[in-house]
Amino acid sequence: MRAIIVDDEPLSRDELKHLLLAYEQIDIIGEADCGEHALEKIVSLQPDVVFLDIEMAEMSGLRLAKMLKQLKQPPTIVFATAYPNYAVEAFRYEAVDYLLKPFDDVQVGEAVARLLRKLEKEKPSAPDGSLRKLAIEEEEGIVYVSPHDILYCCREIKDTIVVTKQKTYHTKAPLKELEQKLKGNLFFRPHKSYLVNVEKVEQLTPWFNGAYQLTLTGTDVKIPVSRNYVKALRQRLEL
Repeated sequence: MRAIIVDDEPLSRDELKHLLLAYEQIDIIGEADCGEHALEKIVSLQPDVVFLDIEMAEMSGLRLAKMLKQLKQPPTIVFATAYPNYAVEAFRYEAVDYLLKPFDDVQVGEAVARLLRKLEKEKPSAPDGSLRKLAIEEEEGIVYVSPHDILYCCREIKDTIVVTKQKTYHTKAPLKELEQKLKGNLFFRPHKSYLVNVEKVEQLTPWFNGAYQLTLTGTDVKIPVSRNYVKALRQRLEL
């Protein structure tokens, strides 16, 4: 999510920027110290979100927000101010959040989570109905993973594990829920506790009692294939 910070106080901009840099989903593409400069950058850079101070000289944040709403593709607004009394008026501009100075990591984290939830709701589906990104809710926030990067998902005692070549993610979402979200992508459930990306299947080997094991490119993990699903999996792999 591309962001611009607008505040006439350099220390406030630096403080907010420092807190936002903790979130890899937020890409800070610009800063502005007044409403006029902000409008120029917003029209030029077309950010997804603007973190906007309210009390600024010449052009207030509320006036700028009103102007932004007239754009063909207005950015999402998060007000960031030292004055709580503007909250009611601010939300008339459909602000996602209202941060109060001095900022802290908790309120900034909550604002980022709200922004990502909004992005997920507004995100269009791929033309073939498949999912562009899988949203994984972790304790630190929401992570977006390309389905093509996923090797497999598996259910442990309390969590569902989503494994990519680069990283492993933990989510409370049931495996069945992930299977529904990934419907339309190249995923197959060979076992009640596993969901695999068939593009990554490297080898299928006999195990015992008619069951098999499969290995995936990028991991040494042996994944069980229940004997009831062997035929269907082979058909998927041989298409």
